Amino acid sequence: MMPVAESPKKTLLIVDDAPENLDVMKSLLNADFNVKAAVNGRVALKIASQQRPDLILLDVVMPEMDGYEVCRQLKADPTTRDIPVIFLTALDGVNDETKGLELGAVDYISKPLTPAILMARINTHLALDEGRRKLAAQNHELMEAARMREDVERIMHHDLKGPLSSIVSIPNVLRSIGSLNERQLNYVQMLEDSGWKMLNMIDLSLVLLKIEYGTYQPDLRDTALIPLLQQVIREQQQAFQRKDLNLLLEMPGIPVGYTLQTESLLLQNLFTNLLKNACEAAPAGSDVLIKLMPTDKGLQLVFENPGEVPRSIRSRFFDKFVTEGKKHGTGLGTYSARLIADVLLIKLALDTSQPGKTRLLLALEK
Repeated sequence: MMPVAESPKKTLLIVDDAPENLDVMKSLLNADFNVKAAVNGRVALKIASQQRPDLILLDVVMPEMDGYEVCRQLKADPTTRDIPVIFLTALDGVNDETKGLELGAVDYISKPLTPAILMARINTHLALDEGRRKLAAQNHELMEAARMREDVERIMHHDLKGPLSSIVSIPNVLRSIGSLNERQLNYVQMLEDSGWKMLNMIDLSLVLLKIEYGTYQPDLRDTALIPLLQQVIREQQQAFQRKDLNLLLEMPGIPVGYTLQTESLLLQNLFTNLLKNACEAAPAGSDVLIKLMPTDKGLQLVFENPGEVPRSIRSRFFDKFVTEGKKHGTGLGTYSARLIADVLLIKLALDTSQPGKTRLLLALEK
């Protein structure tokens, strides 16, 4: 069996202008730590910057440069700012302790020192510093993984969009040849529409990834709301034709030319996800209501379907991967809707106040 390697000793820097105090501290700590000593602030700063101890025990009252100034300079230097500092001093006033902590010290111990308390404080702050550094390293690894994931996504999107762009160009070539009958022209149009839809889906997936990371800035432009909503309704009516649903659009008093400052692709996907969710939950042969109503600040859009969201998931309805009762449900549609609503500054809410119904509410403010 190979021997287990012992962890290297932590290094402490003791700063005190009284040599006798340094001797006492060294004798107390030498068995458990590598101990370095400095008799003034100038020497302490030099040792700290060149050898970086794991913790500094710092006297306050010293000539030329007191402990407060030493601490201030330690925290101002990027190479030493993260070293934990514990003040050791005969000054025990509340203002003295407050000043030390405000300068960035992690603890303040009054003299005369009790060895057991001193050791406990040192070990506690060394453990906390070790945990902080491990957490910082993990956060760095997560950020690197996120950047790598985004790079992979970009490469995949680039590789997919190339062939799709070629496919989308084929319908125009076929039309230019001529001699296509009406049925064939319809198939060509379906091919072109599907190609563009897939290209938009690829673009949208990268956008959603950026939204998750908080790096996406929407491109807001005047967008005609009603035609976009009507297109979404037509697409979902076709997609759920087998369920014989009746998708009803009500917009009393709303002009057809009503516009919003928004990003049309994101808004369309938001509407699609919410209406698809309503259609999936609605019983076959039932009505799904899409209603636009004026408010003081703009419009409220309501997607309403028969049936109730299970109580067990209502509080988590817009969370990732939350779904229940849907054979092929992933829980990503409503999660994506929430991400998009947030980035477009649209308030999205679930309303289950009416028995037997589920309503999804969007506040579309001007």
